[in-house]
Amino acid sequence: MTYSPALLPQLIEAVADAINQNADAVTELDQAIGDGDHVVNLQRGIQALMAQRDGLSQLEWAEAWQKIGMILMSTVGGASGSLLGTLFVAMAKAAKGQPLNLKGFATAFGQGVESVKLRGKSDAGDKTMLDVLVPVAGYLLQVAGNPPAMADVLEDTGKVAIAGMESTRDMLATKGRASYLEERTRGHIDAGAKTSQLVICAICTVLSATPA
Repeated sequence: MTYSPALLPQLIEAVADAINQNADAVTELDQAIGDGDHVVNLQRGIQALMAQRDGLSQLEWAEAWQKIGMILMSTVGGASGSLLGTLFVAMAKAAKGQPLNLKGFATAFGQGVESVKLRGKSDAGDKTMLDVLVPVAGYLLQVAGNPPAMADVLEDTGKVAIAGMESTRDMLATKGRASYLEERTRGHIDAGAKTSQLVICAICTVLSATPA
């Protein structure tokens, strides 16, 4: 895997489109068991990334992820901004000076997800974005040592993200405002898990159409 940061404008635009196209549906999910402002907060961060996408494309991956993390921390707000920012900053730290092949990316992403777990004092099974991020990280680390064709990796990554998102439907929320609703949270997909899945699938779609 030798994708260039020159892809960042296209990746950011694809993420923006995916979130915007699903904004109403995600807001309904969030209103059912959350604060209802998840999409609005996320869109604010994505708009900030859109405004700097050309500059980001001129950086090395580690530098770009560091800047993305700082932008998200300062613009998204709430728990999501802190967690998403932590993900990218930790990825940047892990990737610095390392080759960004599949193994290097899997290692950096895995470190990012571990940092999110620590920051949020949460893990897979708590009905959060981690129910998508943790299995995706696990899959990438699993295949990194002996990877199949990149097209298969990208397709399967999307499938893992979707399965993780769907798994939150029957979970009992234990974090955030949703935790106060207890059993009433069952039957609802977590909004953060849904947007995480949308972002990952949008990225995989762009990469699938781009020679590695």
